[in-house]
Order: sequence, then structure tokens, then C-alpha cells
Amino acid sequence: MSEQVTAAKKKSPSVGHLVLVLFLISAIAALCLGLVNYITADKIVAINQKNTDAAMAEVLAADSYTKMNYTGEAVLQGDVTIAGVYQAGDAGYVVEDSPQGFGGAVSMVVGINTDGTISGVSIIKHSETSGLGSNAAKPAFKDQYTNPDNLNSDGTFSVNKDGGKIQALTGATITSRAVTRGVNAALEVVASLS
Repeated sequence: MSEQVTAAKKKSPSVGHLVLVLFLISAIAALCLGLVNYITADKIVAINQKNTDAAMAEVLAADSYTKMNYTGEAVLQGDVTIAGVYQAGDAGYVVEDSPQGFGGAVSMVVGINTDGTISGVSIIKHSETSGLGSNAAKPAFKDQYTNPDNLNSDGTFSVNKDGGKIQALTGATITSRAVTRGVNAALEVVASLS
């Protein structure tokens, strides 16, 4: 019986051996992930740029979009990050921004005509709840911002739950408020340019 116990002890790997095996598996997995990221990084950037270009054309048609050197000195709406400001020929401006929604950042572009009215809103990317916050990308919601009658007396938008005229999405008030903050931030950025 003592021979069986000794044989069992010899067959079980040591802690050092297990740590080494786990380290090797982790290193190989990290190497593979890094390699995949290296191979796909340029394609991801190109796809994101293509999506942004399509969204800009959707919100404000122009022959060209010239990225402006915006320094971000305008006072913005809380958690909104400005990714870029573009002059859309003689038609106006397109602002790419990202307010924080329920599921994370809502990447969007807002077209603003030369008279300061909203020409369109396009949601490029989001992580909002399917069937609730994801409805912010539908025309029924986005088109509310192109109606100047939905502006508050101070020239900003707000959702109906905050006393405004933008009908919040059912079950997605946080997303509705986020998109509204993004639109208001875009208006503020363009107003600061003049």
C-alpha cells in the first residue's frame, strides 16, 4: 500500500509546474489576441471612419467635410465627449460627440444648418438595451430634434420628463436624456465657433 501512495505522490504535478503551465497558456492566449488586434486594427479604423462618413452625409449633405481644430473650450453638457467638429461646405457643421447613456457611450453625429437649426441626428454606435434604448437610432425618435418647435425657450432641447418637448423612449429615459445632451452639446459647440 505504501508503494501506491508513493506512486500517487510522484504522479501529481508540483505547484511550480502548474504555475508554469498556466503562465504559458496565458502568454500564448495574449500573444494570439495581440496578433489578431494588430491584423485587424487598420480595418476597424477604416470601418469606423466609413460609418462616420455615412452618418455625416445622412445628417447634412455636403460636397466635403473639413475637420476643424476645435479646442473644446465651450461649456458642454456634463458627460459629453466631443470627437470632432467638421465644416460641411457652405451647408453648416457636423459635430461628432459621445454622451454617456445607460449602457455606455452613445457615439453620434449631429448636423447643424448655417441658421443654427438641427438638420439631422445619426447614432453611429451604442451599447444600449435592445428594444429599449436601441430605439434612439430610429427616425421616430431622432427626427424630433429637427423640429424647431421642440426647442425650449432657452434654445436647448429636453425630454418631456424634464419639462421639454422631446418624447422620451419608453423604458429608456436615460438614453433619451443622453442623446438630448449630445444634441445640446453640438448646438453649444457650433454657437461657440461664431
